[in-house]
Parts: sequence; structure tokens; C-alpha cells
Amino acid sequence: MENKITKYGKPILIGSTITGLLAVIMMIAGIIITPITETEEFTVAMIFWSLLVSFITYHFSYLKKKIPVLMKLAGAFIFMIFISLYDEAAQVNENPVTIVLVVLLFNGLVYTIMPKFFMKYYRYFWGFFLGMFLFVYLVQGNDDNAEQYEKVVVMTILTIPVLFVFWVYEQWKWLQTLKNEKARAELQLLKSQINPHFFFNTLNNLYGLTVEKSDKAPEVVLKLGDMMRYTIYEGKEEKVAIQNEITYLENYIELHKIRYQKNVQIHFINSVISDFKIAPLLYIILLENAFKHGVETLVENAYIFVEIEEEGTQVSFTIENNFDQALIDHRVGIGIDNLKKRLELIYPNRHHYEIIDTIDTYKAILIIDLV
Repeated sequence: MENKITKYGKPILIGSTITGLLAVIMMIAGIIITPITETEEFTVAMIFWSLLVSFITYHFSYLKKKIPVLMKLAGAFIFMIFISLYDEAAQVNENPVTIVLVVLLFNGLVYTIMPKFFMKYYRYFWGFFLGMFLFVYLVQGNDDNAEQYEKVVVMTILTIPVLFVFWVYEQWKWLQTLKNEKARAELQLLKSQINPHFFFNTLNNLYGLTVEKSDKAPEVVLKLGDMMRYTIYEGKEEKVAIQNEITYLENYIELHKIRYQKNVQIHFINSVISDFKIAPLLYIILLENAFKHGVETLVENAYIFVEIEEEGTQVSFTIENNFDQALIDHRVGIGIDNLKKRLELIYPNRHHYEIIDTIDTYKAILIIDLV
């Protein structure tokens, strides 16, 4: 917060100081005469010029690279002032050349400060000024030159706040696009970190089954193929059918039953009947965790209880397992950290993740609002 105050406060302070000093000097010299009845207009003008000078101060390091262009703009500005002073001294009505210079200076300044923005919308800029000239000189052609000049200048100045708002919107849209791209990149990275340890172990077990010429080998090959296909193809999708995700979990459990020679009690209850869509490979992290830290640490009496149920637009996933306290590493694993990050990215403010940890049991509850 302090860095932001320093970052933006310093240019604003410098801009306000420079604008204030110039205003005082010009009032003393008689260049600016502010009637008492026009204090509000003067205040608005001061705020505008202070912000403009602050903006230039903030981007000063960038503008230094544009010195040749700025010198040309400064030359045009001085030329415009010279013409204005000459017209006033010679008592000549407002010169159209001055109006053209105002428009050129305005567009040149916008191009210098925001080149990409200007090049993207330059047709709209020139179209606006062309329409403005046609309106002033054709529709209101009966007015004298001084009034026409005043209208052109006023309309040019009025485009500045509109332009500023439009530029802010462009920056906001760019930031949103950047955030979305960053989120997609993070999700792809998190998906790529899903532990392949299970597949390697299953392939080793499959080798053992083929050596033994077990009848279970073909079943393992089919289930493993389905799981790898799901991980590689559907795992890349943003959303998948929740029933496909549940089938993936069931195949995972069946393969583990074949792997383990010891008796493991596994209860899997699925009461979801709706055709919800869900981000893939979320639940598998919790199921992997239950096998890794539960079943693999116990010699006997290991159990895993899984229940998936829907409540309106929400789906609740509950998993519970027991474990050997002496063999557990209490550090948060990469998988669980991965799960939390993905939930924050995909379902912000639409999920509830809770852990109930006792001496020898671990229970995780994940509730997601899928609509």
C-alpha cells in the first residue's frame, strides 16, 4: 500500500505544484482573468491540468524517448500561440489555422502518450473532428468566427474526459484478458502436476500379473487404458460430465483392489443423478491421498469410505480413511495444495473445503456449487 502511495502520490504532487505555479504566474501577468462567478469552471480546469501534468510526470521516463516528437508538438504549440497573439494584436477574427493546430496538437499528444491506443482508434478520432467541423461550419454557419472557434475548442476539450474513460476501459479489458490467460496457464500447470506414481505402480503390478498369467491381467489393461485416456484427453477439458469423473474414480478403486493382497474395506456410494459438469481430476487427488496415507500405512483393518451426493445445485464429496499415526508425514502434500489452488481459480466463492483430522482418522469434505 505504501509503495502505491509513493508511486502515484509523487507524480500527483509534482503535477499539482507545477500547475498551481503556472496559474499564479499567468494570473499575475494578466494572461488569466478569473471572474468571481467562474470559480467553479476555474477549479475544474485546474484539476484537469493538474491530472494531465501528473500523467506526463508519471510517464516521464517513457516520454524522454519521444523527445523528437515532443519537440515538434512544442513547435506547433508555440506557432499556435504566435498566431493567436498576432490575431489579437491585429484585431483579426479567430484564424481557422489556429483551430487546425489545436486539433493536430491534441491528436499528436494522444499519439505520443498512447500510440497503440491511438493507432487502434485513429479513424474514430478523425471522424469525430470531421463531424465536429461540419456541424460547426455548416449547421451553425451563421455564427461569427469567434463563436465558431470557441465551440471547436470547447468540443475538443470535452473529448478529453471521454477519451480518458475509454482508455481506462481499454486498460481494464486488457488486465482482465491478462488475468484470464494467467489463470488458464496456472490451471494447465496444475493439471500437469497430477502424480503419475499410480500409473507406474499399476504397470509394475500388471507385469507381475502377466508373468503369473493371471486372468486379471486383461481387466487391468482395459481399466488402465480407460483411465489414461481420460487423464490425457478429458483431463484437458475445462468441464466434463460428473458421471465420467465418478467412473474414473471407480476404475481407480478397482485397480487398487487388484493391487493390494491385504483386505481393505472400501465403500463407495454415489447418489448423483443430475447431468452436472465439473472441472476434471479434482476428486482423484483426495482419493489418491486416502490410499497413499491410509491404506499403504496400515497392515490390517484399513478402510476408505467415499460418498458423493447432490443437494440442489451443489455436489458434496466426502471421503474418510484411517491411518497409522506413526507413519504419517504431517506436511501438506503437493496434491492437496494443487487442489486448493485449482478450486480458488475455478470455483472462487463457490466451494467449501473442510478437513476433520483425529488421532487415527482423516476426513475431507468438498462441496462445490456447479451451477
